[in-house]
Parts: sequence; structure tokens; C-alpha cells
Amino acid sequence: MATITVDSVNRRAGRIVFVPEPAAAPDGVPNSREAHRALWLSSAGASMLLLDAPTHTPRADEVVVRARAIAVNPIDAMGGIARRVVLPWLTYPAVIGSDVAGEIVAVGSSVSGLNVGDRVVGYAVGIERSRNSAEGAFQTHVVLLARLVSRLPETIPFADACVLPMGVTTAAAGLFEHDQLALELPVACATPRHQSVLVFGGATSVGMNAIQLAHGAGYSVLATASRSNFELLERLGASVVVDYHDPDVVEQIIHHLSGQQLAGTIAVASGSLRQAIAVNASPTVVGTRRVASAHPTPVTRMRAVLARRQKIRVSAIWGGNPKDTPVGPAVWNDFLPDALASGTYSTSPSAVIVGHGLEAVPQALDRLRQGARAQKFVVTL
Repeated sequence: MATITVDSVNRRAGRIVFVPEPAAAPDGVPNSREAHRALWLSSAGASMLLLDAPTHTPRADEVVVRARAIAVNPIDAMGGIARRVVLPWLTYPAVIGSDVAGEIVAVGSSVSGLNVGDRVVGYAVGIERSRNSAEGAFQTHVVLLARLVSRLPETIPFADACVLPMGVTTAAAGLFEHDQLALELPVACATPRHQSVLVFGGATSVGMNAIQLAHGAGYSVLATASRSNFELLERLGASVVVDYHDPDVVEQIIHHLSGQQLAGTIAVASGSLRQAIAVNASPTVVGTRRVASAHPTPVTRMRAVLARRQKIRVSAIWGGNPKDTPVGPAVWNDFLPDALASGTYSTSPSAVIVGHGLEAVPQALDRLRQGARAQKFVVTL
């Protein structure tokens, strides 16, 4: 067998370079043939190495999942400098990746409602503060926090399910965390609240899940997207969709909000924060002037300072926060399992399978760097 190395020089072309064994593993990476396989980063800017990883026994609140499908996200595709800036706490060697679906092979002592053999989908927290490489998704056996795991019905393939975790958790953080929009949580058969939520960038992964979660909590949803995605977002639960290309998009949204109570705004699409603030600044808009931005950048912080003058509160979302709050289990354990089983929650965006095996992950990342339109790139295992 060969050790597969992702050559950083050829990464943009999606090529894989095979290096005969023995290959030197980065310091701290095990190389036992009895262990499972993982894609390791030896430093923030290093190429990925497909090497062995120890299969951990779960802690009391964890499960171990045999991964059957993983998806890639923009945070996985960042270059070395960007990775150092966004994830300065990440220690190396590291296994990254957040989206995984598969079968439970081990269950922690305090976990209830999940059993060995269950088909599940979950959010892997390996890139979060104080977590470790065992919790990254880019490996065949992933340790997951049970509070961020949902049972998966037989009717949903693993490849379709694995598009959910990052989108669900980030959208949930923006909508429901107390330091964000602080909306009511989703429940089965939610009573209509006669309040509206604005989702700027409804055709993004986070946007599609924000629409479904807000709808599942009883809110009316007004979203922006390109005209080609109107029908899709309406199927997901948006009451009104406006084309963000229109020069009068802000005026259209304000018109649609006439006579309605605004519960909050989530700005997901790149560049949409300006439009979100403009809508909330209108004197005719009634309701909560809170905007949650999915871009925790210096630009967002600057706009937040300026927006205070208009009595608008802008906050930056960090998608992993629900792992430490009641929002995580409320969405993942209490709401999603039944919503997925009943078909009232869709696995969106659409999964595009790029290849099979961990060695296909670099190709999926390259596809993502080229852009994605209402889709997510997936690797099956």
C-alpha cells in the first residue's frame, strides 16, 4: 500500500501524488496499520497526508461514527495564511472537516437515544477551541458530541445527509443564540408567530438551513437569492423571495415588510450586510433591529460600529457555538430527527459527489474553490 500525499503545488489542479511507503509522518501523527485512516495537516499551510489515526474510545457525552460520506466547506478550503487568521488556536498536526454522516460504532456512557448501528448525521467540532484531531471529519472514524448528532432515516442516503451539519449549526447559531437573533427554537408543528425573518443569501448552505429552521420555529421568511433559485427556496419554506440583483432590492424588501413585525435578520451571502443594514435602518420597518452576519471579519466589526448610530445591532456568527449551549441539542437531538423522518426538513443544498475515499477530498476542495451554486461537494467513504 502507498501513502497518498496531496501535493500543495498541484492542489489547484486537484491532482494526487503517490509516494511509496515508508513515508515520514508529521510529529505526533501515529502510523500504526491497526488504526483507521485520516487526512492530516502538519501545519496551517501544509499539504494533507493520508496516514493512520488512533480510533478513540468515546467520552461519556460522545459517539464514534464510521464515516460513510463527508462534505467540504469554505473554511476547509482556506489557504495557510487565512487558516492561521481564522483558526489561530488550531494545534498541529490536525484533522479538519465538519460535515459527516455514517453509522455509530461506539457510544459514551451518558448518551441516551443513540445506539451502536444507528445511521446518523452530525457536526464534527475538530476545528473548535479546545477540541482535538479525533473530532475532525476528514477521517474514516470520527468522534462526535452526541448533542450535535441526529438520527437519520433509511430513506435519506448518507451522501445527501452530510451536506447539513455546518449549514444547520451556523444557521442555528445565528437565529437562536441569545447573543445573536435570540429567536424561539423550532419544534414540530410550530404555531405561526406572525413575525418575519429576513435571510439575505437564501441559496447558500447556511441560508437554506436558516429558511427551514426559521420556518420550523413558526416565523414567516423573506429571503434573497437569484431568480433561478426562487422556486427552490419557496419549497424550503420562504414566503417571499426577492432577487438580490435588482437595483431596488432594499425597497422591495421594505415593501414586503409593510404591516409585519420583523423578528430579526441574518446576512449570509458575501456583501449582503450592507443591504441588511439598509433595510433595518428604514423608519417604516417595525420590529427587532438585530442583524446576524455569517462573516466574522474586520469589515463586519466596522459596519457593526457604524450601525449602532442607527440603533441597529450587528453581531458576527461563529457556527460552532451551539456545541456549548442549549441550542445544539434543541436543534440536533429534539427537532431534526423527526423533521428529517417526516420529510418536513430537506437535505439542502444538493449533494454533488466528487469521488470516493479520503483521497478525493482535495478534488472536492478544488471544486469548491471554483464556486458552488446551491450545491455542496461530497466525498463518499
